[in-house]
Amino acid sequence: MANFPTHIGIGTVACGMLATLTLAANVVGPESLVAVTAAGILGSVLPDIDLKDSRPGRALFFGLGAFFSFVALFLGAGHYSIVELWILAGLTFLLVRYVAHGIFHRVSYHRGIFHSVLAAVFFALLTVIVYRYILRRHEGVAWLAGGFMLAGYLVHLLLDEIYSVDVMDTRIKASFGTALKLWDGNRLGHSALMAAATVGLFLVTPSSKTFVDGISSPALWSGLKKQMLPEDKWFGLIGDMAWLRAGKTGAPAPVANGVAPGAASDVTTGSIRSPAGGAPSAPTDTRR
Repeated sequence: MANFPTHIGIGTVACGMLATLTLAANVVGPESLVAVTAAGILGSVLPDIDLKDSRPGRALFFGLGAFFSFVALFLGAGHYSIVELWILAGLTFLLVRYVAHGIFHRVSYHRGIFHSVLAAVFFALLTVIVYRYILRRHEGVAWLAGGFMLAGYLVHLLLDEIYSVDVMDTRIKASFGTALKLWDGNRLGHSALMAAATVGLFLVTPSSKTFVDGISSPALWSGLKKQMLPEDKWFGLIGDMAWLRAGKTGAPAPVANGVAPGAASDVTTGSIRSPAGGAPSAPTDTRR
């Protein structure tokens, strides 16, 4: 399998390319773009949480411990003294970081259910819920973050599968087929639990209408097609002077993806584009 630096390096490049398309499509604000890209990079290392001593696994449970310790602080505020709150937060962190971590690795094994498309969908839906209900992002941004998580996760699985093929020695390793699979066929109980959890998450996800309408908009894809290659010259060095001729003839300045320079755009609002280039739907929460 690929090592941690390879996973996070290639995952970052892949998510960066996806973020470039998202920015060019004028879909979300820059501050939201950073947040959804981070979800994709996390997804590119997340399948290795079932490695007992892996950095992703330790980092995940450290983060969960910190998160739940703050939850304990907020719930206990006003009921306990400061020292009692410190003790409560510390015990919560230790419980999640070490006890939950140990139990998790007793019931899981590497290249099991977490190396599957089913797990990728589970974590994508979990990301949607976290971004919408905990981080209070717009529902369209939350679904976009879930899409980035799914993409990063699948990049990890695909990369592990590629590393199962020894090109130099022209052979296929025994691990081939264990990284990229729909579910864990060796432990159907694990797959059934993951499937049930995935369905449960889907039932509480926010509406995806804004996201689906935005990414299926013909105007969005035609705009991306126009921006894929330079119209006149590459990097300002090779090509004709169409932009200069346009200026001399009084032609209007180029319009990027249907938005004139200085005009209000989806990037300034930080919400998913509405169909047919219309105004973005008003978010239910103004925090970005």
